[in-house]
Amino acid sequence: MQYAPEDPKEDERLQAIKRLGLLDGSKSDSKFDELTKGAIEKLDVPMSTLTVLDKNREYYKSCQGLDAEYGDRAISFCGHALVADGLFIIPDCRKDERFADNPMVIGKPYVRFYAGMALFDYATKIPVAVFCVKDTKPRKFSVKELDIFLSLAARAEELLNNVSETGLTK
Repeated sequence: MQYAPEDPKEDERLQAIKRLGLLDGSKSDSKFDELTKGAIEKLDVPMSTLTVLDKNREYYKSCQGLDAEYGDRAISFCGHALVADGLFIIPDCRKDERFADNPMVIGKPYVRFYAGMALFDYATKIPVAVFCVKDTKPRKFSVKELDIFLSLAARAEELLNNVSETGLTK
């Protein structure tokens, strides 16, 4: 298994997360919940999250289909997507040497497919979060599904950049 890499501008990234108030109050946000629920419904996947990554953990700002509020960044799929150049897709996690023995692949929730898109802070152009979907079976996105996913991720990025210091959208 390959551990999730650190962003080259990690200190600046963590400062942007703090400035955006993304980890203030770990409660889910209904606007983000609409997007993750929409992803599950429109893409027919069992799991979707909007994940904010700090130094050691990934926190789910919105989580559908997983019974957790956070996870270990080192073994996270989103940790890889955060630093990827564009859309990060793993059609079959069991066939990808970076993830074949990942605890989330060999055990619950038995992730087989992953698609994630880094979400950027508009002010610094640094990635601060990831919008993702996961499935328990291998798959490929159709062009239509890819368009839906990218539209949801773009909306999530807009919402992240409108979060005020109080954690409420402007």
